[in-house]
Order: sequence, then C-alpha cells, then structure tokens
Amino acid sequence: MAANFIYSCIALCCLTLWSFNGTSGDTHVPPPHSTMKPGSPIPVNINNSGVRKAARFGVYRYNNSSNDLFLFKDSQINKAMVQIVRGLKYMLHVEIKRTVCEKREHSSLDSCHFQRKKNLQQTLRCYFEVWITPWLQKVHVPVVRCH
Repeated sequence: MAANFIYSCIALCCLTLWSFNGTSGDTHVPPPHSTMKPGSPIPVNINNSGVRKAARFGVYRYNNSSNDLFLFKDSQINKAMVQIVRGLKYMLHVEIKRTVCEKREHSSLDSCHFQRKKNLQQTLRCYFEVWITPWLQKVHVPVVRCH
C-alpha cells in the first residue's frame, strides 16, 4: 500500500512536469549551454491541471483570511511558474472575482457564479505561492498578496 502511494506521488510529479505544453509558447526550454540552474523556476502553461489546482488552493487561502461576506473565485491565471523544491512550488499571478456565494453558505466554488450586481462586483489581482508535497499529501500557501 505504501509503495503504491509513493509510486503514485512520483508519477504525479513526473506527469506535472511532462504536461508542460511545448507548443504553446508558455514553456521555456533552455539552450544546451544555458546558465539556468537545475531547480530554478520555469514557466508552465496556465492551462496545466496542476496550475489550476494550485490557483484554487491560493483562492481558498485568500477566502479564509479575508473579511469579505462573499467568496472569491479564480477568474483568470495570467502567469505561472513552477519550481521543484521538496515537492512543487507554484508561483502564480491570478485574477480573482467576487461571487454570489456568501461565506456562511460554505458552497463549493465550482457552483458559485461571479457577482452580477455592479455595486458588488470586485476583481483583485493576486500573487500566490503554493507548495504542494504530494507524497505527504500536504499543501502550504505561504504567500497570498492581493490588490
């Protein structure tokens, strides 16, 4: 059982790295004699499933620390980078918008629509750092900066 879990975690890390889409222009492959060091952050496709999950973790952290009556949800990922450091460290630039779901409802963000009332609409630009350690089933969001 433990061996299966470890193999699953290794496969997840490999799939995340292999899922970079080299044809999109969002992935940077250094030239053969590059000064880029192993372990350096590299751009990753904003449509990557790991990026989308990491963005959602950042939004959950924002929602848990804000005093807003309504939940916010990611509306657009503008830039994403990943670094392998005892797991995966995602560095994301994300736009989040206020939804119609109130926090006390504890609704799933997937079922929350963006606010339609002009006076309640709000968009924030955020920078999230999300550290995911799959073999420990651990997610840590040490940096959440929104304005």
